[in-house]
Amino acid sequence: MEVAGPPAPSDVLLRRPWLPVSIGGCQLLAKSWFGETAAYHVLLTDVSCVWEERMDSSAIQRRAKELNRRLQATAEAFFSQLCDVVRPCLTGSDGPPDGDAHFSLTRQQDGNICIKLKSKLAELPFYWEFHCTPAPVPVVCNQLVRPLLAMSHLLQRQVEQLGGLLGRKDAEIQDYRENGATLSRERLQTDIFEKETYREEFMSKALPLLPSEQSEALGFNVDLQRLYGAVVARGNARKRKLSEEQQTAASAPSLGGSVASSEAGESGTEQGAVSKMADRPAVPQSLPVLSNPAARPSSKPKKKKAVGLFR
Repeated sequence: MEVAGPPAPSDVLLRRPWLPVSIGGCQLLAKSWFGETAAYHVLLTDVSCVWEERMDSSAIQRRAKELNRRLQATAEAFFSQLCDVVRPCLTGSDGPPDGDAHFSLTRQQDGNICIKLKSKLAELPFYWEFHCTPAPVPVVCNQLVRPLLAMSHLLQRQVEQLGGLLGRKDAEIQDYRENGATLSRERLQTDIFEKETYREEFMSKALPLLPSEQSEALGFNVDLQRLYGAVVARGNARKRKLSEEQQTAASAPSLGGSVASSEAGESGTEQGAVSKMADRPAVPQSLPVLSNPAARPSSKPKKKKAVGLFR
């Protein structure tokens, strides 16, 4: 069993939408991340289970040597060949231009799946195997469940707003009719939109048309992929903002403590200075002696003039 490599950056893999793919005749949803160096993370699901595999450079090198004993190449060369062949398959395209890649998928009794690849590297056969195991519950919730619940809530809000818009359109059309407007073609006339009536009719007609097979329920079209990307991007922005607020709140107490300690230090310094001044002996103060007799103050008080109402 290969040692799992370091996980892909969570934000990068999370922003990748789920894409419908066909591998060995099996319909799946897939998302993948291939790093700039020799490392990858692949997620696959048939809506009954989610599988994953993570590989780093050393694990890729070991598996490549085990499966391709005739080939002598670096991990980067093997990884480059793997990206050129596997990426088109995991993005739902038809595969490499030469069409020499062949995939097969095997479900094992322990719940794992094995995807085998056969192609050519330097005119020699190149083999690769993906050993995918069931993904942990936190990975499934983060990559699939929470985004889908957010998408469902967002689509429900969109339906409610569209219902309100139809109601306002009906009021506008009714105002036109009351003021004498008429339709030029009768087939364009529509009934007044009733929300509950429409919902009941929609459920009665749409439920029987739901796909019965799991493979038919894997339609993740372009609009849903864009909605998935928008929901995930919004969630990542909120996480970053919350993390920044927590870091700011965590640094605030330490800042307050340093200010308080500096204030305490200043107060202690002032108290020490006051105590030193108090310990000094009192020095008697004497009035300054004026050498100029004219400048000496007179001992007789001056007589004040009486002040009345009129001067």
